[in-house]
Amino acid sequence: MIPDDLRYTAEHEWVRGGDGPVRVGITHFAQDALGDIVYVQLPEQGAQVNAGDSFGEVESTKSVSEIYAPITGTVVARNDKLVDEPETINSDPYGEGWLVEIEPGDPAALDGLLTADAYRELTES
Repeated sequence: MIPDDLRYTAEHEWVRGGDGPVRVGITHFAQDALGDIVYVQLPEQGAQVNAGDSFGEVESTKSVSEIYAPITGTVVARNDKLVDEPETINSDPYGEGWLVEIEPGDPAALDGLLTADAYRELTES
């Protein structure tokens, strides 16, 4: 459940893309640990986010968890479907359960994220 074509953070976010905006979500590992997701708070389109800073929250029946920006940039889209259907993150974390799209301030920042193999090691330890 760790797609090889994505990049990851130690905080369990995934990033898909390269040139132009990148799509961001939380990993299967994270949604599984959270349990049933009941609420999602996302930043507004146009918001500036900084790598490592919290930009939203995911609330489950177990807890509330911060969502951290994997890179610095501008939010160019958000998945408003999650307002009414937050459980989509549980059922399809790498597809319809995406959170936001960010236009990177520095596209090279993606190179600093974890590869699928590195993320596997992190979650298995």
